[in-house]
Amino acid sequence: MTTAQRPDTLPRADLDLLELLADGLPLDAIARRLDLSERTVRRRVRAICDRLGFAAPIQAVVWAARRGLL
Repeated sequence: MTTAQRPDTLPRADLDLLELLADGLPLDAIARRLDLSERTVRRRVRAICDRLGFAAPIQAVVWAARRGLL
């Protein structure tokens, strides 16, 4: 996906997850905070990266931060 095809924003739940990643929390702590399984968190992170066209979660975090979404 090219930059032009990336969405301008993400659902609040996805932004909340990226914000916790940006805070440096490990996936198991994020799972506890969001009352989800660690597997679900991993799946959601992968889905966000896939949707945005990034290989690594940090790329999605940086993308969102640069747009003032976090």
